Amino acid sequence: MVSRPSGRKETMAPYGVLPLPDELTEPYWEATRRGVLAIQRCGTCLRFQHPPVYFCTDCHDEDAELAFADVSGRGTVYSYYIHEDSDIRAFGEKTPYPVVMVELEEQPGLFVLANLLDCDYGEIAAGLPVEVVFERASEEIVFPQFRPARAGSTG
Repeated sequence: MVSRPSGRKETMAPYGVLPLPDELTEPYWEATRRGVLAIQRCGTCLRFQHPPVYFCTDCHDEDAELAFADVSGRGTVYSYYIHEDSDIRAFGEKTPYPVVMVELEEQPGLFVLANLLDCDYGEIAAGLPVEVVFERASEEIVFPQFRPARAGSTG
């Protein structure tokens, strides 16, 4: 059996590969630069959707106004895995690390994928309450990540 480290407290920076914001995703990245998690929302049916797309994936209204709305950044782990290795040189030295699928509290089925920080691997489980934290990777890119929710946290 392979022994795993108990959990990562350090972040994933420095990043070697960064996303390139475009007209669709720029509002998301602008919000993260402010330390806020913002998710695309349909003006017709009011459902959140992530990742952002050009039409509502719920009501399918191609003319709906899609805007980004700030969310709490709180949720629960729906699923997770421990990423063991990487072909991407910038991430290879950081493995293993946990990646979580978080269901945000604003809406059932609203999921965000991110790294999980400050948590022993043995404590990661579906249903674990988490909260968003942010890590600056560059002037333009600030990554949302999650950590176990702290008692009395409001996000």
